[in-house]
Amino acid sequence: MDCKGGAVLAGAVLAGAALVAGCRHLGPHWPWQHRPAAASAPVHALDISGPGADAFAQSWKRNTLLIDLSAASGSGSITLRPLPDSGWPMRLAFKVTPGAIGVLEARAAQRVSLPISSTGGKPVDLELPPGVYSLRSPEMTVSWGQAGLTGAQ
Repeated sequence: MDCKGGAVLAGAVLAGAALVAGCRHLGPHWPWQHRPAAASAPVHALDISGPGADAFAQSWKRNTLLIDLSAASGSGSITLRPLPDSGWPMRLAFKVTPGAIGVLEARAAQRVSLPISSTGGKPVDLELPPGVYSLRSPEMTVSWGQAGLTGAQ
């Protein structure tokens, strides 16, 4: 490569670097950078009753209704009922904080007990397996408590 070709190449590289540095506002549009996930909008898909029921927000995560129980600790219980015009969601999950509660139990058409790890601290989503509730289930009781307790209230 002669001297002129090297100067042109160096000039092009320098111009490209200046263009990229000058367009920092375009940074979020680069393919290797990801925007943070948008916060889910609160919804009212099920009626929740019980002590502190107002503290448990509902939101959609794809086709799963997520009920946020991350503020729950110790032991407690809530009752879920479908809205008259909409029925039960296709899938149902609960956001819980490991260490705050040890087990989550759901009772409707069937009973399921989901153990929760005592380590981690960051909230996790627990999805109910199919068959726990059916379209004809009038309500579901969800209770939580410490690990090893049956029928947590």
